[in-house]
Amino acid sequence: MASPAKAPAAKKAAPKKAAAPAAKKSALVPVTSANTGLGAGSNAAVDIQPRLNQQQNAPSPTQRYGTVSQRLPIGLSEDTRRSSVEMLNQLLADTITLRDMYKKHHWQVVGPTFYQLHLLFDKHYEEQSVLVDAIAERIQILGGVAVAMAHDVAELSSIPRVPRDREEAPIQVSRLLDGHQRILKNCHDYADKADEAGDDGTNDLIVSQLVRTNEMQVWFVAEHVVDSPLTQAQ
Repeated sequence: MASPAKAPAAKKAAPKKAAAPAAKKSALVPVTSANTGLGAGSNAAVDIQPRLNQQQNAPSPTQRYGTVSQRLPIGLSEDTRRSSVEMLNQLLADTITLRDMYKKHHWQVVGPTFYQLHLLFDKHYEEQSVLVDAIAERIQILGGVAVAMAHDVAELSSIPRVPRDREEAPIQVSRLLDGHQRILKNCHDYADKADEAGDDGTNDLIVSQLVRTNEMQVWFVAEHVVDSPLTQAQ
């Protein structure tokens, strides 16, 4: 006799899925005619506004350019400090200009001496960068304000503006030598004035760092100036 068929097991009820959480409302405030142009207080993500008229009712600067402060007691009169700061800012502007000229020529040099000048110009750029920092720090020690921004440096520098064009290596060399000579002439004059005023620190900076570094660089650059033309092998 056939055994009775087994009844299929009852399926377990599937667990109910938890209801999806309600979508959070965006924290962003919709842009409407009521808040357009109100800046961060309305909808900072999409409605940023520029800060206009920043010079109106601006706070007083910590110190005006061209003035000196006596907050550092280094034994020099205000007149001596002011005179030294003026001279050093001129040297600073010229040194920044010469430094950047070296970097320009480092990038753009071309010709048979490319490799040698490419490396030399970059080495001199690094050395001039050290001088820039030394001059600026001396100005601050004297209680002055060091010139810093490119547009201010361009106005103050005595080195003629270099064209944007890519120039031949001999022209690059001549421009660099002219810049060095302008700086060195001022160095000799300013070192004497600082010595007469009793500003030994400024005199030492000019003689031991600026004069020595620039004269050494003049030697390395000027030796590339020769009268013999390049020849081609037949």
